[in-house]
Amino acid sequence: MRRTRLIRSLLLFSSAFSFLAHAVEVRFEPVVPGVYAFIGEKVGRTYTNEGLNANIGLVVTPAGALLIDSGASFQGAQQIHDAVRKVTSQPVKWVINTGGQDHRWLGNGYFIAQGAEVIAHANARADMQSRGNDHLQALRNELKEKLDGTFPTLPTRYLTGSDERLQMGSVSVEVKHRGGAHTPGDVIVWLPQQNVVFSGDVVYTDRLLGVLPVSHTGRWLDSFAVIESLKPQRIVPGHGAVSDLGRAQRDTQDYLRALRAHMKKAVEDGTDISAAIKAFDLQPYLRLLNAAELHPGNASRTYLELERE
Repeated sequence: MRRTRLIRSLLLFSSAFSFLAHAVEVRFEPVVPGVYAFIGEKVGRTYTNEGLNANIGLVVTPAGALLIDSGASFQGAQQIHDAVRKVTSQPVKWVINTGGQDHRWLGNGYFIAQGAEVIAHANARADMQSRGNDHLQALRNELKEKLDGTFPTLPTRYLTGSDERLQMGSVSVEVKHRGGAHTPGDVIVWLPQQNVVFSGDVVYTDRLLGVLPVSHTGRWLDSFAVIESLKPQRIVPGHGAVSDLGRAQRDTQDYLRALRAHMKKAVEDGTDISAAIKAFDLQPYLRLLNAAELHPGNASRTYLELERE
């Protein structure tokens, strides 16, 4: 009964917000036949982009549509759904949250209200529960009334294995988890028939990745190694342009490896954290958006991570 009331309330929110104009245009572009991606802005969350600054995936099957991530808000999820309808008449039957960052899952409530099954790894649950309200508070400063109707709504199904195979109509979907990366629940979604990976925040292209207090750079590299082993034709990263493996290695793996190696030596040598951060050669990565801004925090958190190992 309680769940029924929640769904009815969410549907009322959906109707109430349907008239609002939106500055950001959500449009799914083909990656390979039957597989699409919306490429979010590379900048941070703003009122204009409505927090939709991450990539969202869409896989169309004869049995229904699979959405990779649900967006940063209830209203944003509604926009995503409108964009899906321009590609296919199939209902969104499944949503996979690739991690615990806000724009991966705060649109869950909308899609659950539409009858979708929302799937995530069990390691994401505690992160979502602990940071959900913090996400909302931070987003409220940027999105203002565009966040109205959004509540932290957890997935309806959790996967527990490191490699899980899901059959969605005639399409096989493999969900792979190696202990997290950017967030503890980060997963890789592999479409073996299409030879496409949706990496979530395991891969960033064009812009520098962000190491958070909940991130783990060692397991991040373990997760990236899975993508290497798959040898995908196309990678839809969490942020940035659709890429091949070489570009993902240059923009994500190389930086993580260099950062860990530098900070590991600094910890072993007893180098002060401030001196270790200044001594890192950031020049090869300054081509990536936000590199100078994000690197000091990345370096500090990686140093502290390696101190604990």
